[in-house]
Amino acid sequence: MESQMYQEMMEVEDKHWWFVARRSIIEQVLKRLNLPKDAEIFEAGCGTGGNLALLSRYGQVYGMELDEDARTFASTLQIGKIEPGCLPNHLPFPDQKFDLIVLLDVLEHLQEDQASLQALSTKLKPSGYLLITVPAFPWLWTKRDELLHHKRRYTLENLRFIVSSAGYKINTVNYFNFILFPLIAGVGRLQNLLNKGGNEQALPPLLINKILTLLFGFERHLINRVSLPFGVSILLLATTNKIRITNSP
Repeated sequence: MESQMYQEMMEVEDKHWWFVARRSIIEQVLKRLNLPKDAEIFEAGCGTGGNLALLSRYGQVYGMELDEDARTFASTLQIGKIEPGCLPNHLPFPDQKFDLIVLLDVLEHLQEDQASLQALSTKLKPSGYLLITVPAFPWLWTKRDELLHHKRRYTLENLRFIVSSAGYKINTVNYFNFILFPLIAGVGRLQNLLNKGGNEQALPPLLINKILTLLFGFERHLINRVSLPFGVSILLLATTNKIRITNSP
């Protein structure tokens, strides 16, 4: 992404409906994991650090970020250890292995997605988890994807294939951002027709932001219980070994 977009992200990601609701959904998934109390957690592509506080509730956090400005923003939060690096060949913390590795809307930025996942598998402990979110459906591609330097959007089937081919055992995979899918898809189609790209990172008016947060955030009650037929994004949880996951909501 461009440095200006990182600046915009830092300014809104603690209150923008998309970031807030996504974190609430991610947290419901994290609650199910059988992580040790002293879990070591690695966020590959931590951006400006908007997820670090959430992840730190579940253990010691380590972050990797290529962009210098974003990395500086994340470091100022003073949550965990943040180092430069990139996938697949330049991972920091060479002597470290992790209980949980997360890539939250990162994989779609990488030229070599499967090779990157293979590289990360060497950083997982034998009972470790990989948690991924990515944008769904190539036909939802808009100018926003280009601004964010996305390489691709995924389907459930091709994400399964890439992760499995990289040597992981898939535990769960599900669409999310299901409730707002018609609205988001419709706006994206209109923007494409008009050859325009919206600024989805701009903070909406307070009431609209609250409504969108509630609608999207409601899916935290669904993500562990219902197989959603479609959504703007995909969430995938994988392991390197067959390990137990609790069933608490």
